[in-house]
This record gives sequence, structure tokens and C-alpha cells, in this order.
Amino acid sequence: MTARAATLPHSRLRGGTPIVGTVTRGTTNPNRLRRMDRWIAATHGAELRRAEDPLAVDLGYGAAPWTAVELLGRLRTAAPRARVVGVEIEPERVAAAEPYAREGLVFRHGGFEIPVPGRPVLVRAANVLRQYDEDQVAAVWERLRARLAPAGAGSRGGLLVEGTCDEIGRRHVWVALGPEGPRTVTFATRLGSLEQPSDLAERLPKALIHRNVPGEPVHAFLRDFDRAWAAAAPYASYGARQRWLRAVRDLTADWPVTDSPARWRQGEVTVAWEALAPRGR
Repeated sequence: MTARAATLPHSRLRGGTPIVGTVTRGTTNPNRLRRMDRWIAATHGAELRRAEDPLAVDLGYGAAPWTAVELLGRLRTAAPRARVVGVEIEPERVAAAEPYAREGLVFRHGGFEIPVPGRPVLVRAANVLRQYDEDQVAAVWERLRARLAPAGAGSRGGLLVEGTCDEIGRRHVWVALGPEGPRTVTFATRLGSLEQPSDLAERLPKALIHRNVPGEPVHAFLRDFDRAWAAAAPYASYGARQRWLRAVRDLTADWPVTDSPARWRQGEVTVAWEALAPRGR
């Protein structure tokens, strides 16, 4: 990212403390983030279980609190002590969410400063940076990573999951970051709705969406994925899942895919960030 990324907007003060960020559209739908949530529970559940305080933050949950409510339920399938704080920059949205508070779930007014005590083991920020400029992404990532639980003995530390999905959650791409920086990029889709893997390009997170052009790694990855998908066409007679499995297996010859067929079967594939990172960044 660029040097200009160090500046972020302050929307207002909360008791004299700056709230970092700006109000976004806040559009949301029930079940929209199910693919991201299930991936988090599967890949980060052990960290949440081990944590003394398994705190998760749903940052920018939007005009309705569905995603925070659902996150708590899905995390508790993997970490029964998990608790969630929904954070929203618009006070009216926080007030509207209060009737949904329960044991393990509260709502707070705030932004990228994350107004919670302690260091979260998870921060999920879905469909938030989509409405920011690309050159602001690095500063947001840095600020959020600084709030994560640190790495320690037997722990990689907290996780920031930031990405974008369509309105009903059929297509989703997210970046996973630890305290040390970006780790992976995950592409997830409802396989029955997919024409070709590059359909996911429109859901690339802000750090990558403007980089889907010739000469950039993410463009080359999606090109190769489409080619592998085309080569796997004979497997379509066994269903879209078998075609996806074959295409991803072929991708592993040239790309650092970090997950296993157990995740591929869910319509996912995860790639090391370094392979897709924008050039010159």
C-alpha cells in the first residue's frame, strides 16, 4: 500500500475519544456471512478454545445485527466460551441492535479503534473496506492488527478476517491477517451458481479488486483457475463439487494452496498471501 494510507478519517468523538472511520451504507442480510463464519470456526476455532478470553469482534455489522448474532452461534460450535462484541460507527444502529444482546453478545459504538477492553482473538470486518479507497487499506489493516491478541507459546495470536461478499453470500473472498501481517486469501462460493472461478473477481477485497489486471498476480491466479476449471469440464457430469475439486488440485501444481480437500469440498480454496499480493507493495 502507499504512504498516503497512514491517514484515516475520524467521524466524531465518543466521550472525547476519536472514532476512526466513516459511516458506510450498512446493508446486510441474514446468513450473508455463513461461508466466512464456517471457515473461521474450522480454521481458528482451536485458538479461540485455548484463549483465556475468547473475544471476537464483528466490526461494522451494519443496519441490522444479524451477522453478529450468527457469528456467536457459529463460533460456539467450535469454542463454547466464545463471546462477540458487535461494533458499529452509527449510534442509531447500536441502539437498534440492543434488543438482540444476550449472554455472550453485546453491541458497542465505535470504529477501527475497536472500543473493547483487552485484545480480541478474532476481528471480522466484512464488506466494510469495500467503501474505502484502496490506499487506505494498509492503515486500516495495521490499526486492526495492532489490536489483536499477540502470538505466544503455542499460539499464532489473533486473527483479522477482512473481505467482501455478494448480497446473499453466494460468493465471498477474504484476506486473513495475523499480528505479523497478511497470511492467506480465501475464495469461497456456492458451487451450483458458478459459471467460472473468475466470477469471484467482483468480490475481491479492496486490497486486490483494482489489481485484477494483466501483470498482477491475482489476475494470473484467476486466469489459471479458469483454465483449470475448463480442463476439469469432464468432471462436471459428477457434479460441480467434483469439477471444483479437480480444478483446485490442478492449481496446486503452480500456486501455493494452503488448505486441503476437506475445505475444497466446501467450495473454498485458500492461497498464501505472498502469491497474490499486489506488485510493488
